[in-house]
Amino acid sequence: MRGINPSEEILLDTHSISPQAFTPTYVNTSPNRVTLDDVPLNRFHVKIAGLTFGAHFTEGYALGTIGYALGSLNKQIPLDAFWMGLLGSSALIGIFLGSLFFGWLSDKLGRQKIFLLSFLIITIAAFAQFYAATPAMLVGLRVLIGFGMGGDFAVGHAILAEFSPRKHRGTLLGSFSVIWTIGYVIANVLGMHYADASADSWRWLLASAGVPAFLVLIMRIGTPESPRWLFGQGRVEEANRIVRKHFGPNVILDGDNGEHFSGAGGFGRLFKPDLIRRTIFNCAFFVCLVIPYFAIYTFLPSILKAINLSEGSGADLMLNALLVIGALVGIYLTIKLSRRSFLIGSFAVCCLSLIALALLPASSTLWMIVAFGVFTLTMSAFSNLVGVFPPECFPTEARACGVGLSIACSRLGSAVGTFLLPIGIAQAGVQMTMMALAFVLLIGMLVSIAWAPETKHLTLNQASGA
Repeated sequence: MRGINPSEEILLDTHSISPQAFTPTYVNTSPNRVTLDDVPLNRFHVKIAGLTFGAHFTEGYALGTIGYALGSLNKQIPLDAFWMGLLGSSALIGIFLGSLFFGWLSDKLGRQKIFLLSFLIITIAAFAQFYAATPAMLVGLRVLIGFGMGGDFAVGHAILAEFSPRKHRGTLLGSFSVIWTIGYVIANVLGMHYADASADSWRWLLASAGVPAFLVLIMRIGTPESPRWLFGQGRVEEANRIVRKHFGPNVILDGDNGEHFSGAGGFGRLFKPDLIRRTIFNCAFFVCLVIPYFAIYTFLPSILKAINLSEGSGADLMLNALLVIGALVGIYLTIKLSRRSFLIGSFAVCCLSLIALALLPASSTLWMIVAFGVFTLTMSAFSNLVGVFPPECFPTEARACGVGLSIACSRLGSAVGTFLLPIGIAQAGVQMTMMALAFVLLIGMLVSIAWAPETKHLTLNQASGA
């Protein structure tokens, strides 16, 4: 009989289990085996990251176009504060719905199908904006765009987390924010220069989001299913085959102990005793972070005008540059700092910055720019954590649901904030509005102090720890 090479994988056999009950499981007998959580980065990681980064670029770009497009649209179709707020928040409403639905569906049917479907929806709806004839039609299309984005946020974070080694997971997940911000800033820059070029400039600006969406859709064809999800469904041989193909014969799924989660996931899993605190934390901190982010930057031109920083100050260009710089700084801080300290400290700095903006007199132009700059830099930096905490806090059987619920709550909150911001400025003034947003950040800081876990060094199999 031929001897067994210790570097080969062998198929376990047993006479104590009936053939009908036996599920084949590949076991790597190599002394140099590496778990998927500890595998070195390779080209496949770069490919998956590129596909998710391209998606976030598209999403940042699509959301960024609306601020300047509204100004151009308002000249062609006059809008009151209600329609301005509804158009500004419509994509966020869609993200709320899509992240809940597709997060649940992804944990049931797998990541790969939603990975494609979400961008098919975004592409079609983005191009269709060019033909919008009424504000209501445009609201409907942007809700549909957001619906696809919600699915991609939930699945994109989950699939990259499930392929990424823990050493680089924070960097890869945190980089979402950088790419999203770059897309958002490019949309703003284009809006500054072309929103008033013609009567229909808003149509071209909004529909242009369909171009990167279509490219991402094409490149995603052929993406494999998450092996962690397959293993949890009992499809062990298929999971191991994907791991071997993309990471090598010595790589195994960590925690391969034969315990599958088929039928044990869903939103109900998030409220079990071992996860409920993490569920509440992720929803709460996410909401408190994105309400001021989206409310302020969706209507940045109007806010700068209200505080006398729009004419000739260069504040808009500076703040957009700081969004990109802050996102890059955030990657470094995600690596160097603990998750908890980075989150809590950033909430405090942003809160104080908005309080300063609310209290400074209109004549203090320089100090207002400094306060707005500090807020922008810090907000952009710790926004990286919205891509890191949720996928690291939840186990595989409920990861997409957990990420989806966190995103849904955040987008519902940001949609309400974005809808109310122009009304609040009109009724109470910009100073009181800034104080209200500072209070939201204070709540986020207190929630983080009380409940934020430290997930920096955990494997994904340890994500269900209370």
